[in-house]
Amino acid sequence: MYTITKPPVVIAGAGPGDPELLTLKALKALQQAEVVLTDRLVSPDILDHCVHPRAEIIYTGKESRRANSTPQLTINALLVQHWYTGKRVVRLKGGDIGIFGNLLDELETLHLHRIPFELIPGVTASCGAAAYAGIPLTARRHSTAVRIITMHDPEVHDDRYWQELASTGDTLVFYMGGEKTARIAARLVSLGKSPDTPMLQISQATTPMQHVSAMTLGSVTGHDLHFISPCLLIIGEVAALHKQFAWREQYHANERYFLSLTDSPKQLTHVTRA
Repeated sequence: MYTITKPPVVIAGAGPGDPELLTLKALKALQQAEVVLTDRLVSPDILDHCVHPRAEIIYTGKESRRANSTPQLTINALLVQHWYTGKRVVRLKGGDIGIFGNLLDELETLHLHRIPFELIPGVTASCGAAAYAGIPLTARRHSTAVRIITMHDPEVHDDRYWQELASTGDTLVFYMGGEKTARIAARLVSLGKSPDTPMLQISQATTPMQHVSAMTLGSVTGHDLHFISPCLLIIGEVAALHKQFAWREQYHANERYFLSLTDSPKQLTHVTRA
């Protein structure tokens, strides 16, 4: 496809939080990297201990619509700029590279500039959160499919789509749904989904600060919905299995594993380590 002999840009998933969920293939790429463009939701332990000690780390964090989030166009330009210097470039994304991560924007940019690339998948947040909460997303007799939905822009889901979500028996996983938990539950119930449907709100999944709040769609208003980003919702019969198979202790403090952009000035800087 490409005849250029420079090393390809590597786009790799770092997993949802626990640094030990990093794949061996991603680890190898980081150990060989000269420039790493990293998301906010990448474990600091990975950056501290898995990246080549002389590599330049460039923080390209995003956080909702905060003004100091790094624009996607800037990230695209950095990929091109550093590849043309002949360096080994790794674009490191939290979770999996292909799930709600703007992968297409970056692939289109690399393709436009005829830059070779390699894709390394990672453990996505839904799989990590479910495993660390003790539930199989497609448990036999409970669910035959799982749907992964983003709430970054709820307006893209029309009434017909919400009606389908309310009527399906599939497990529903809502990314970026924390602050919209009550709204999601109310809408599903109003469209006919049973208020007794189990739901889990999982914050900071797979990290030492993971917190799981179990409830039903109808009992949301009676729960403390405080959460820390990143947060996702798992809705469906499999969510009830958490009570029986939870294997991690709950964390009840309000500490952050991933620093907010407003709390961490280093997220906006380049770090070159001698």
